[in-house]
Amino acid sequence: MHVSRVGISKLCFLLSLAFCAFLLLLIPGLQPSQRHGDLPQPRPHARTTGSRTGTASRRSGYTVAVPLKPPGKPHGSAASRGRAGEPENSDANGSVRPVGNPLSTRKQNGPLIRDSYHYPTGPTGPHPRDQLNLRDIFIAVKTTRKYHKSRVDLLFQTWVSRAKEQTFIFTDGEDKELRNKAGDNIINTNCSAAHTRQALCCKMSVEYDKFIESQKKWFCHVDDDNYVILPSLLLLLSSYSHTQDVYLGRPSLDHPIEAAERVKSDGSTSVKFWFATGGAGFCISRGLALKMSPWASLGNFISTAEKIRLPDDCTIGYIIEALLEVPMTHTQLFHSHLENLQRLPTETVLRQVTLSYGGYENRRNVVSIGGGFSLAEDPSRFKTVHCLLYPESTFGDGQARSELTLSIQAGCV
Repeated sequence: MHVSRVGISKLCFLLSLAFCAFLLLLIPGLQPSQRHGDLPQPRPHARTTGSRTGTASRRSGYTVAVPLKPPGKPHGSAASRGRAGEPENSDANGSVRPVGNPLSTRKQNGPLIRDSYHYPTGPTGPHPRDQLNLRDIFIAVKTTRKYHKSRVDLLFQTWVSRAKEQTFIFTDGEDKELRNKAGDNIINTNCSAAHTRQALCCKMSVEYDKFIESQKKWFCHVDDDNYVILPSLLLLLSSYSHTQDVYLGRPSLDHPIEAAERVKSDGSTSVKFWFATGGAGFCISRGLALKMSPWASLGNFISTAEKIRLPDDCTIGYIIEALLEVPMTHTQLFHSHLENLQRLPTETVLRQVTLSYGGYENRRNVVSIGGGFSLAEDPSRFKTVHCLLYPESTFGDGQARSELTLSIQAGCV
């Protein structure tokens, strides 16, 4: 009797296991079938055009944002700006054409060039763009005492009036009137007033040291014959991270420069590198500027320049490209008087970062843009550009716009 009860218990246990296994097999079949639309779908690739606020693209392992809108209101016809939603492309000659891919690149005599009119983007880590303010930019203007009246005064009447705290004037002589305008932002470098390689490098050395002291995110150098379009500059730099290695500018040559190699001890006799011409302006991120310190800080810049016997802007390119091996990012948004400025299409003028004007040898080399001032009243076209950007501006220099308004202060309206 005892054996019989044990056998029945084992049988019941086996039947229970079989029943549980049967239920496990039956449950999936009782669930409603999943529709195809409920299945997880692959994430579509980000498109590079067609977004109102910008598009995302994945390049070199980084997610980057590409702004599609230029600063300010667009000028010119819809046809000249390309199809709606597409960026424009400015080539070396200043012509503009629409492009479908805002990250398109092309080769021009070797270097990689971002050839969309809106701004190239760089790797910026988890955040696609720098949270940048105008106060984060250190703008250095190089000048000499003899140009304080003819050039620097015009800058204070125009774009510098919008960035007084961010703009630092590096000159070679004291000027009480200019000191009253700029305060501590006028810096007497005590360098020579001569336009020589040594004098230029002396001023650039002071510029670099003052930037490092400022703790600002970006160092931008311009000459006293440059107009800086501040909204464009801010938008351009916002496309990069100041902690990354960024060297932005425009070369004056169509080929790398070659210099005798006297710093490295690897036996090389010469080195080739690109450099951004100081006459058009250039910008360097703080992250990269700090890496330049062994060759640029506390007078080392002058020593480095002497070893390669090249001017200040060439020495900047040498330190960055040849020594640090960081490639220069070529852009067509910077302009100097060395190019034919009249070839820059009118509808693209306000989208540039820097403009310039011809010197004594070519006073008519200016951008073609119309406004409230005639060419005789505004030979540099800086006031005209300024009025288009800031229509409420007044210049306060006592200059009359016509014989009918001799007693009225010059202004945009």
